[in-house]
Amino acid sequence: MRTIPSALKAHLDGDATTVCHAWRVIRRDGVVLGFTEHDNDIAFDGTIFLAASGFSASAAEEEVGLPAATSEVSGGFSSAAITEDDLERGRYDGARVEVFLVNWPLPEQHMMLKVQEIGEVTRDAGRFQAELRSFASRLNEPQGRVYGRRCDAAVGDNRCGVDLSLPQFRADGVIVSVPDASRLLLSGVRSVDDGFFRLGTATFVDGENQGQRLDIDAHVRVGDLMEVTLWLPLERAPSSGDRLVLTAGCDKSFAICRSKFSNRLNFRGFPHMPGADFAYTYADGESVHDGKALFK
Repeated sequence: MRTIPSALKAHLDGDATTVCHAWRVIRRDGVVLGFTEHDNDIAFDGTIFLAASGFSASAAEEEVGLPAATSEVSGGFSSAAITEDDLERGRYDGARVEVFLVNWPLPEQHMMLKVQEIGEVTRDAGRFQAELRSFASRLNEPQGRVYGRRCDAAVGDNRCGVDLSLPQFRADGVIVSVPDASRLLLSGVRSVDDGFFRLGTATFVDGENQGQRLDIDAHVRVGDLMEVTLWLPLERAPSSGDRLVLTAGCDKSFAICRSKFSNRLNFRGFPHMPGADFAYTYADGESVHDGKALFK
């Protein structure tokens, strides 16, 4: 049960109120930003909540229990607050948002209404719209492990155990040209087997996209160069001379885990699991059910 501070409650019980909403955004990189729908800056609880930040909120509904309630905030990009570059780089993905009700002439009279996190963010013509999700929405996410033939770990994580920083799983490259937003032509990449970097990542070391990591869809040799195709197009075109680090990918099969990474003893799947066609068969006197391994 929520308790309203006595001073704020006395104000709300009056004939006229001077309240507004304020949002404190705590990004995963530790940056804290404050915004308010009021027309002047407000300071309380160690945060300055900026006015004229373009923040406005949609109507929201609350329900009893644990509903996955959502609401939205929208606004314009600002060099002093939220920039389009920050959104492109995913710096607000999963950020924590604390929503306050505050008496703006006396900001010490405030209360936290709820805590949410930023979900989907859309951009259009210099404006953004961000979905605010309650933490109850996490209850809709799949939990536990999946019983299947393929590994359910992410390559390189603690459950996988492969050290992707080892030289045999990485390669440096320098951009020669950018045929389009999804393809990069690189020089200096060492010779590797076809598909070695497929499902891996390309991380920019410098340039406009420094620090950005993108998933690799495919790569192919073009003479002495390597053409890398990305899963998603780049927001900002890189320049010739920008450096990248390519990291090996994994298709989560037992065969690749064994041959490519020598990690078969740590495989996090169930390679002996029979397929659906085998599971649905019945004894007919012709099928062979001898218990042998289904892979080599």
